[in-house]
Amino acid sequence: MSKIETAIPIEKRSSIIPMIILTALFFILGFVTWLNGPLIPFFELACELSSSQAYFVTFAFYIAYFVMAVPSSWVIEKVGYKNGISLGLLIIAAGAFMFYPAAESRTFLLFLIALFIMGTGLAILQTASNPYVVVIGPRESAAARISVLGIANKLAGFVAPLILTALVLSNMQEFTADKIALLDSVSKTNALNSLALQLQRPYLYMGLIIMVLALLVKLSPLPEIDLDEEGNVAHLSIFKQIRNAFRRPQLVLGVITLMLYLAAEVLAGDSIGGFGKELGVYGSEGNFYLKLTSFTMSAMVVGYILGITLIPKYLSQVTALKGSGVLGIILVLAIVLISPKIMIQLPGIPSLPVVILLVALLGLANALCWPAIWPMALEDLGGYTKIGSAILIMGIIGGAIFPLFYGIITENINASNIANGTVGVSKSGNQIAYLMLLPSYVMILFYAVKGHKYRSW
Repeated sequence: MSKIETAIPIEKRSSIIPMIILTALFFILGFVTWLNGPLIPFFELACELSSSQAYFVTFAFYIAYFVMAVPSSWVIEKVGYKNGISLGLLIIAAGAFMFYPAAESRTFLLFLIALFIMGTGLAILQTASNPYVVVIGPRESAAARISVLGIANKLAGFVAPLILTALVLSNMQEFTADKIALLDSVSKTNALNSLALQLQRPYLYMGLIIMVLALLVKLSPLPEIDLDEEGNVAHLSIFKQIRNAFRRPQLVLGVITLMLYLAAEVLAGDSIGGFGKELGVYGSEGNFYLKLTSFTMSAMVVGYILGITLIPKYLSQVTALKGSGVLGIILVLAIVLISPKIMIQLPGIPSLPVVILLVALLGLANALCWPAIWPMALEDLGGYTKIGSAILIMGIIGGAIFPLFYGIITENINASNIANGTVGVSKSGNQIAYLMLLPSYVMILFYAVKGHKYRSW
């Protein structure tokens, strides 16, 4: 790490301006990412999809991380980290602009391509911006900086569904599935076209704002960095670097843990709206279920604040990760076992099933996983740190695959309940499908207890 830390001379290095820039970037990253949750029920209605088909929203977005992680590392090698951030932002903007023709034609495939493009931009942005977290200050306080950026990311996740609901989905009560079903074919097509067109203006504005940010980053004093680590392996081909990196068990187990953690994080945020809709959580506005993603993000923000407060003074990151695993296991079992008919009334919001709040609390269990897993997986990698980072980003594929499985399981169980006449008697597929997250938290607990310590197979 000595060369990493001296890539920017200490006397010239100030973390304030870079942290402000990085905080803004991670807010944008979170805003774009956590819009996907409310879009799932939106596309299910507007594009006339099944539940499982609607979860291709998360698949198209997160699969870009897997496909583009290693190419992103190559791109950054060619253009540099600062230019890489600007390039990533421009690609995100291009994806946002593609929502305009996609909404015009109400073509789900075009929406998925747009989401993949945005995911590609975010993969480059993530690859380019993450190293700054280590470089801009002392390594021992890197966890605190990661937590600050995590708060910005999840605050954006709290705000994004609210803004999308206000700008696009405020009249969703006029487009419920029951009302749409009563229309003739012509009126139905016109209504759904009108619904899809509501996405055009917000995404157009978002694309323009991100383009401006790309220019500001280009002109900003964000320093260029050189991560020429000790034990440089640049002379090796990318395939040899990957092969050698996979000989490090802390990295391989870290990638698996990160993949399963991302599955839990994405499902907790993106499925809660559909679960709430199934349980009839509409509220007076008729679209309250679309705002439920904000509950999960709020729980994650609380987790990050606890992390900043308690780590490392009162709690080690390893202990925090152990706690995340245990809490996740308890919450998953409670979600599956508790009756959805048990309600709770909170001030200022509609009466909610307790299981909905338990799904939101998964955000608390997930909050400290990313900042804990990342440094554990990269520890002692030496010259393979850069390729190790790219491989870790590939672990984000968990956010692409597991929501699809969730949608398929949900659809099959619900169809079985309908066929057997047990709707309202048996637990719904939405609730039972959360059991698939149990292995995620078991793996998180294992990695915290033992997995991160391995140095040879």
